[in-house]
Amino acid sequence: MSGICDGRVVVVTGAGRGLGRAHALAFAAEGARVVVNDLGVGLDGTPGGDSPAARVVDEIRAGGGEAVAHGGDIATTEGAASLVRSAVETYGRLDTLVNNAGFLRDRMLVNLDEDDWDAVVRVHLKGHFLPLRHAAAHWRAEAGAGRPPVARIVNTASGAGLAGSVGQGNYSAAKAGIVGLTLVAAAELRRYGVQVNAIAPAARTRMTERAFAETMAAPATGFDAMAPENVSPLVVWLGSAACDGVTGRVFETEGGRITVMEGWRPGPTADKAARWTPAEAGETARELLAAGEQPWPVYGAQGGGREA
Repeated sequence: MSGICDGRVVVVTGAGRGLGRAHALAFAAEGARVVVNDLGVGLDGTPGGDSPAARVVDEIRAGGGEAVAHGGDIATTEGAASLVRSAVETYGRLDTLVNNAGFLRDRMLVNLDEDDWDAVVRVHLKGHFLPLRHAAAHWRAEAGAGRPPVARIVNTASGAGLAGSVGQGNYSAAKAGIVGLTLVAAAELRRYGVQVNAIAPAARTRMTERAFAETMAAPATGFDAMAPENVSPLVVWLGSAACDGVTGRVFETEGGRITVMEGWRPGPTADKAARWTPAEAGETARELLAAGEQPWPVYGAQGGGREA
């Protein structure tokens, strides 16, 4: 088996179902040896009692690939450290980390309690930071030992983190944090041979089936635009050596569409070179807003939404 990731060792978190499973299978199909991480929890993060990671490993091996399961909690220091150790001890190296694990606890803000906030931010944001941190420490040590890596990190953001999503304040905040983490990691880790990018995907998964209920059904024939497998080719490329020079970028991807997202940039500006009065500041702010581009509507907002 050979392909764009031939010989690479790839870790995918949350790889037991949905997008993570699709990514793991796609990497294996391109020649990678895969560490399949999944805690086996339900949609809301509660214990699920099964081992989806082992089932994905069986699928990969049945197709002639190499894979090993990891069932640790990557939002803990020990779980994240053991994830990196699993790759290095099993296959002798680590080349790519795909951070994908997550779940939902959707509530309107006035009904969102502290536990729901903490749980979602923990698995999405902390669950990105800790594996990234331990993988980066490994690659820094490799570079220091004269073995510079060709390392890749692919983080999973969301349109909710770019535009906001009604009923998902915790999820939107965590995903926006992942974008910020991606930008910082790309800048800090470049010197060690590590490239860091993020995707904002849309696909049919357990997490999206309620949000996209009217459009989730796969067509009887033709191209299934909502299949999670459509997202994986970009992830595989970003996890390969072939994407040399691409770092600190965010891509929105859905179906057959790939979009390079362009983040916050300075827009219209006014400089008085002295202190404004509140009235002057307000009048100037309105003039600048009128001259600038309108922001995307928040997903789910009344009268909002945008074309995919």
